[in-house]
Amino acid sequence: MTKPVRVLVIDDSASMRAAIQRILSADPDIEVIGGAPEPFAARAMIKALNPDVLTLDIEMPGMDGLSFLEKIMRLRPMPVVMCSTRTARGTRATIEALRLGAVDCIAKPSGNAADLERDAALLRSTVKSAARSCAHIRPAPIAPMSAGAVQPDRGTIIAIGASTGGVEALFSLLAALPPDCPPVLIVQHMPRGYTAGFADHLDRATRVKVVEASHGMTVEAGHVYVAPGGDRHMALADDEIPTIRLEAAEPVNGHRPSVDRLFHSIVPFGTRAIGVILTGMGSDGAAGLLAMRAAGARTLGQNKASCVVYGMPRAAFAAGAVEREYPLSALPGAILAACRGHARAGA
Repeated sequence: MTKPVRVLVIDDSASMRAAIQRILSADPDIEVIGGAPEPFAARAMIKALNPDVLTLDIEMPGMDGLSFLEKIMRLRPMPVVMCSTRTARGTRATIEALRLGAVDCIAKPSGNAADLERDAALLRSTVKSAARSCAHIRPAPIAPMSAGAVQPDRGTIIAIGASTGGVEALFSLLAALPPDCPPVLIVQHMPRGYTAGFADHLDRATRVKVVEASHGMTVEAGHVYVAPGGDRHMALADDEIPTIRLEAAEPVNGHRPSVDRLFHSIVPFGTRAIGVILTGMGSDGAAGLLAMRAAGARTLGQNKASCVVYGMPRAAFAAGAVEREYPLSALPGAILAACRGHARAGA
């Protein structure tokens, strides 16, 4: 980075605000330009100081962080990193924050010296990554597809991989899919304990049935299966009835579950499969999507202009894994067109 990332810290706790400022200021690539105890003071400071990134607490008096985030992303979109505690209530709030457009949500620094150093390093790296994101990009509304618009071959499978920015993108994409769409399997990079709430939020916001996947589930049309965060990868077995497998194995590309592991498991489905790579940091999914394309699958990518972070789609496109890129608003239609292509091929 040629210039330090200019950060405004918003937290109602003076001690936590000071701690976050101290942690961030220890990095020469970050400049803390101020701290605000609540959103109303923060609003004036944003106008006066024009920060590159905000760190924002979720629970604050007057106006909670989620309400303030919604206003920011509607009126003045910018990179926001939510700093919250890891509680059950916080989990629900975290999913909502990501849906509203936060680049990431991390835990407030706490614990012993080793935990504090780990949390401090994560906070600094997350803020710098957020500064490189395109958080000003908000998904345009996508018209829902009508039931009966798909009519694919019975064996069609859709596999989707996403990371940073993916929560918001998936809410938009899945909300447009019809209730009779083919089975959809998703790996969204997310920590243990968050994916069940994520699946529940998606289920209530879309016309498809969304569940957190479990080992041995058989996949069905009109259903979406979210890989659980934690210590297992999600794969799909090409049995007489396709069945989900959760596998205990080492991380792939630093992730578990990994998009690459899911995509590689889809390779045996050949021309019956559709692979989609969405916004995210890194290169997870590129190798698996390339293998899917080589096996005859249709492979689609989110384009740079609509990505919060054009990392995973860029890596996949550079590898030759992506057949064609689309803006997020056009992806549901492109997926269904690919499904209809399968139906014609199998007719």
